[in-house]
Amino acid sequence: MNRLTLDPPWLCLDLGVEMPVLSWAVNRPGLAHARHILWREVRNADLPVDLDVGGWLGRELAARGAQNTVCFLTSCRIAAHTQATATADGVTAHAVATVGLSNAESVGSRLPPATHGWGTINIAVQLDCSLTEAARLEVLSIATQARTVAVMETGLRLATGIATGTGTDCIAVAAPAGALRYAGLHTGVGEAVGRAVHQAVRQGAAAWLGTQTAREVQHG
Repeated sequence: MNRLTLDPPWLCLDLGVEMPVLSWAVNRPGLAHARHILWREVRNADLPVDLDVGGWLGRELAARGAQNTVCFLTSCRIAAHTQATATADGVTAHAVATVGLSNAESVGSRLPPATHGWGTINIAVQLDCSLTEAARLEVLSIATQARTVAVMETGLRLATGIATGTGTDCIAVAAPAGALRYAGLHTGVGEAVGRAVHQAVRQGAAAWLGTQTAREVQHG
């Protein structure tokens, strides 16, 4: 369905052809048409408070000739990305995720910014079926549910409650335009998307937590 290329500090998902991509990514948010979805790895020090992040990323993308791509920013190690594929009722969903929880939050509350870094969860989901705009929105909601469940299953507790995501998560859904109207939990689309995203995020979260545990053992 797609091709994933790691070229640090970039990770590139080739969708095969240009298609509608719905996201709230830093570059080309909303409903865009794109052939590629990119991740750009950054360090916390690369993003000072007064930085025009959009302008900086635009220049970085221009240097690659990639201004028209949908692009995430993450301080996670992109080499540690995870992916999962699931099929239901003949519909296949492929999810690629970078997962860090140093920026974790519990929904409905906020931690002071100084208490965490900028680890985040960025997920791209590609479907091999054609969707209406309404179905695309519904897929986005299913992917968000799956991410939240996977994070909660880690049992990571914050001062404000159990972690449900991070303060800077982003999800992108890519699928051709078409007539499929429904994509909820009762449908094959919803099942495939939910399972693929859940598996990718759960695997990434477990790896991130393992890294933190190892660091604590090493320096504790």
